[in-house]
Amino acid sequence: MKKLFALVLALALALTLCSAFAEGYSGELKVWVPDAAVDFTAEQVEAFKAAYPEFADMTVNIEPVGEGDAATNAITDVDAAADIFNFAQDQLARLVAAGALEVVEENNAEIVKAENDPDSVASATLGDELYAYPLTSDNGYFMYYDKSVVTDPTDLDAILADCEKAGKSFYMEINSGWYQTAFFFGAGCELTFDTDADGNFTACNASYASENGLKALKSMIKLAKSPAFVNGSSVSAATNVAAIVDGTWDAVAAQELFGENYAAAKLPVCDGYQLGSFMGFKLLGVKPQEDEAKLAACDALAAWLSSADVQLARFEKLYWGPSNLEAYANDAVQSDPAQIAVSEQRAFAIPQGQYPGDYWSLATGLGDRIIGKEFDDADDDTLMGVLTEFQDTCASYVG
Repeated sequence: MKKLFALVLALALALTLCSAFAEGYSGELKVWVPDAAVDFTAEQVEAFKAAYPEFADMTVNIEPVGEGDAATNAITDVDAAADIFNFAQDQLARLVAAGALEVVEENNAEIVKAENDPDSVASATLGDELYAYPLTSDNGYFMYYDKSVVTDPTDLDAILADCEKAGKSFYMEINSGWYQTAFFFGAGCELTFDTDADGNFTACNASYASENGLKALKSMIKLAKSPAFVNGSSVSAATNVAAIVDGTWDAVAAQELFGENYAAAKLPVCDGYQLGSFMGFKLLGVKPQEDEAKLAACDALAAWLSSADVQLARFEKLYWGPSNLEAYANDAVQSDPAQIAVSEQRAFAIPQGQYPGDYWSLATGLGDRIIGKEFDDADDDTLMGVLTEFQDTCASYVG
């Protein structure tokens, strides 16, 4: 029955694509994807054009722009933005508010909702509208490590002790508002924002100024004191590393770095609590178009690039974890160490919603102060004052 349902959906997608762009399109499209995905995307564009000859004369210019920069660039100048671009789901509200996203074509939207992880669909939805095509369900973080050095990946103190003994480094980017939440969410704190259908922030729900927040802040201060600690989250930029908190986008680099000692695990326990995380999704957006033929071409190509077969091919080449349910069920995905780690971490993760741009700068400032040893000798009252100021500032972003 499941195979029959998938076949019906695939047929529906083909019929939708054929009816949506019967006239074809021979103009230009611009696509932004992360640098690592440029070659893969170029291959898939050619496969798309071969499958749909009415697009054979269409020119697709693929440019290397990461998810974060793509969203920022699109918001800054919608007219100059790519017609199709990758972005992380936490940018959805800002992009909608800026008028940088077209609602997903109705028939495509039904297929997206039926074929993808429900959480990934929710992450692409604002109000009652679906604004993007899910690409991955693995936009979270966990730990890569060298199993010849790290003997117990479940406990942060043990990991640091192993690293210090071996003269190796433990990498985690604590001046990032994304990775920093591992401590606060793990300790039991909340920090979320509500938005309306237009992407405006309407409420801040925060409990950082609390005993749990104090526990999390002390854990970060303690981590930064370790001689093994290095602030960072990129395998490619890491040196003399035995463990690093990173994501599936660096799976290839991590395998090359650690070789036969390559391993991955969910985040460890820290000071008696399990480290949490954000869990998010990578999405593919289409910019509004005045030319209906061009819009149909954009929708058709976006549907192709986010389809089950392409998501699985993207995993096989880049190790991006599929949001498509059929692709995710593939044996290769299910047995991959990085995918297993991110899946286990998901049980302790908070779905990443929408956050004001200023939050990320605020969190960076807090992390920089920790790394700069400003709080090493601070008492609890001083630290609670820091957390209260942080929380009040977050609340000020609403309204």
